[in-house]
Amino acid sequence: MGMLILATQGRLFGLDAQLIHDALILGVNIFIIFVAASYLLFNPARALLKKRQDKIQADLDAAAADKEKAAGLIREYEAKLENIESEADAIMTDARNTALASQAKIVAEAKTEAQSIIRRAENEIELERRRAIENMKQDIIDIAQSVAQSAVCAKMDAKVDEALVDDAIRQMGEDTWQSR
Repeated sequence: MGMLILATQGRLFGLDAQLIHDALILGVNIFIIFVAASYLLFNPARALLKKRQDKIQADLDAAAADKEKAAGLIREYEAKLENIESEADAIMTDARNTALASQAKIVAEAKTEAQSIIRRAENEIELERRRAIENMKQDIIDIAQSVAQSAVCAKMDAKVDEALVDDAIRQMGEDTWQSR
């Protein structure tokens, strides 16, 4: 202890004035170096960190915007898919209606053509029937003329008349008289 007392004489807490002076100068120098380093090194580092933070925030904002845009596109595509299904149904319905209309038109045209063919056939049948009647009349006239010639040439006798009628009937054929 004796030595401790000797060492503290003339000093404050065992510090001498030179040490305090050096400590103050050292503190001021450290403060100046701190300010200079802060200005020269820390501020650029802070600015660099701030730029990096701003870039990261911009990237996050862009990613959020892109995500929202993608979600909007997904909703739009889903809506389009729903519309495509309804449009496909509408197209199919329209195609069915068009097919039914075409079918009805074709059937109507076929019926009209069939009726036209039937009318033409009926007209041809009627013409053939009239020709057959005209031919039959002509045949009857020819036979009657033939009978008349035979009757004039032969004597008028009942047996001869009967024979001439029978002969005329045979010439015309029994089917002609029975078909009426």
